[in-house]
Amino acid sequence: MTHMAAEKLIVGKINGLYGVQGWVKIYSHTDPIENIFTYQPWWLKCQDGHWRQVKVLRHRTHMGGKALVAQLDGIHDREQARTLMGCEIAIDRDQLPPAEDGYYWADLIGCEVYDQHGAHLGKVVNMIETGAHDVMRIQGAGQQHLIPMVEGHYVTAVDIPSKRIDVDWEQEEA
Repeated sequence: MTHMAAEKLIVGKINGLYGVQGWVKIYSHTDPIENIFTYQPWWLKCQDGHWRQVKVLRHRTHMGGKALVAQLDGIHDREQARTLMGCEIAIDRDQLPPAEDGYYWADLIGCEVYDQHGAHLGKVVNMIETGAHDVMRIQGAGQQHLIPMVEGHYVTAVDIPSKRIDVDWEQEEA
């Protein structure tokens, strides 16, 4: 198994309690939000920093499809569920189907970004969904850049194995 395949990807977070029988509220990063339940098993990373594998026993949408709740194996009451508050939910990368365009947002995080002159702009620290275009937030040398993820226009090359992205972007003069 390659390092990339063994990598865990954060897909959500436990952000609340639901009822008295140990159900938890789920915040999902997947689109649509219910897709988080298609990946099993989940890995939870809580305050102690260790990963723990869990199985989702039951789940459903809540509040007219705007929220998610789940019952996890081994969690039987509200006090047990409370210990999971704030835990990140992850899956193994190899649980994902191949990406349609060759990579996922998670693959872009940590890539080094260079402009058309070879100048290093920084590292992709996160992605922002704006509706029109996804935007890379790049942090480097005390500067931040927000560059639309528009391939063939602003983004000229993406090399995931080398963790490098080339862009056609003029830096603002300080």
